Order: sequence, then C-alpha cells, then structure tokens
Amino acid sequence: MFLVVSPAWAQGDAKPIDPELLEKIRKSNAECFACHSEAGLKNPPLPGLDLAKLRDTIRDDEVFKNSNHGKMECRQCHGQGYQAYPHAVGSKQLISPCEQCHAVQVMKAEMQFDNSVHAKNLKDKFTCSTCHDPHVALAAAKLGDPRKAAAQDNHMCLECHNSDLTFAKYAPADKKRPNIDKIHAWLPNTRLHWDAVRCVDCHTPVAKTLSHEVANKDKAERQCVTCHSTNTALATRLYRHVAKTEANTYGFANSALLNSIYVVGATRHPLLDWAMVALVAATVAGVLGHGLVRIILAWRRNRSGR
Repeated sequence: MFLVVSPAWAQGDAKPIDPELLEKIRKSNAECFACHSEAGLKNPPLPGLDLAKLRDTIRDDEVFKNSNHGKMECRQCHGQGYQAYPHAVGSKQLISPCEQCHAVQVMKAEMQFDNSVHAKNLKDKFTCSTCHDPHVALAAAKLGDPRKAAAQDNHMCLECHNSDLTFAKYAPADKKRPNIDKIHAWLPNTRLHWDAVRCVDCHTPVAKTLSHEVANKDKAERQCVTCHSTNTALATRLYRHVAKTEANTYGFANSALLNSIYVVGATRHPLLDWAMVALVAATVAGVLGHGLVRIILAWRRNRSGR
C-alpha cells in the first residue's frame, strides 16, 4: 500500500495535505533516497547493490522536495514493483503514466505536440519525461521569476540541441545536429536572448500560451516587434504569471518586464510617452517662437531704418 496524494493538490490547486500524512510520505521517500542518492552510492545501505545501475538512478533529495512532485510519495508513480528490494523484474515499465494524474493537461499537450516538429519523425521516441524531469521540474507559476523559468525550460531544449550525444538518441540516424549558434546567428545577442526568454517563446505559435507545438526553424518567430513593442507577446507567455499582479500594483502591464529584464520597445510607460511628446512639442514651439520673434524684430528694425 502506498500513500496517495490528491493530484489537484500536487498541482497547487487544493489545500495542503495534513502534517501527519506529509511526515509519512517523507519517511517513505527517505527509504528510496537511502539508495537513490549520492550518499547511498557512496555508502550503500544494502549488500549486493549493482552500483553501476544505481549510478544511473541517482536523484537529488532536496531538489525533488522542492519540485512539483516533491510532496508525493515516490511509489505513487513508481508503483508496487518498487515496494521491496530487489525490485520486481520489469518495474521500470510499470511507472504510472503522467495522464493518470494530469489527464486534462496531457490531452491538451498531446493535441499541440501532434502538430510539432518533434512529432513529425520522432513521435514514438517522445514521452513527457523526454523533456520534463518529474524529479526536478517546477511550474513557471511556482518559479515566480521569469528568468528562472527561462533557464529551466531552455535547459530542456539545450540538453538535446546542444549535445551531439543526446541529439543522436532521438534524431534519425542520418541527421546531424545543427549548430545552434550558427542557425541563430541572425538574432542579435543570441546568448543574452536565451538567458531572458525561452526557446518556445519563438518556436511555438505566438497566439497560444501552451508550449508543446514546437515549430521548425523555418516557422519560428522572426519578427522582433512581436516582443519588442508595447503589446509584447511576452506579457501573455513567459510573463503571464506575474504581469497581472504587477499591473494591479504599479498601474501598467509592462511593469513585470521592468522588474525582471529590459526589453527594448516593451518597457514603456504611457505617461512617460506623453511627457516626452510634450517636451518635444515644447522644444519645437520654443524654437519656432524664438525664430518668429527674431523675424518680427528684424522686420521692425528694417521699417524703422527707412
């Protein structure tokens, strides 16, 4: 018997579980991390462990605790085959599918994924965990800081697209990994962009907030004004979790950008725009007025000299 946590709570949509159940989950997971951790690898708690296999299943206990699934029991996903050691043969194939808890999200993701470049040739090789590590991942809303969300999501992409070894696991045998620096050479300050925005902010349809319909490079967003304008797409994508709150606090929607990153053309305040227009208008009026006065005075001097 394993301890069941409500999927709704795991997604942050319900009340926290009671401390007693949380403590039972912690103790249960501690049994798993006794082996599946760096400490377990250095000092195996059980005799006869295959350390080579164990090394491939090491997890960071603290990282897991802070992840989306951190307050769930390991066995809720890994199932009955992991109740005792040695684990049952084929236990790895008995891991609970993501849709068991995330049915609605998975259905939406699959609909978008089917239209993605990844699904075109690699659908049979892709699962949720191909990109999303359930022991690490945090929802963008929980991360809070858009830069942290960009770092986490871009790591998923770059782990494959910036590694010949990982790319070869999924790509067709005759396909060589493109050099990501070269194919993004048209983008000014490429690496700075990757620090500030997610790959999927340009490689998924701008009109949608979900990010599983990954487009090929020829369909990726190349219009700078999509982000670099007062109607920046970032406000409804990467920054959507903080934009509403900050708009209520500071009075204008793009304040979230000012607090996190400077986006040329997007971080504009309407009052400052009007103040600048008024200043320019006053300057032009002053110059024209000064010129008009000089013309009038010169005309009067000419008349007086006659």
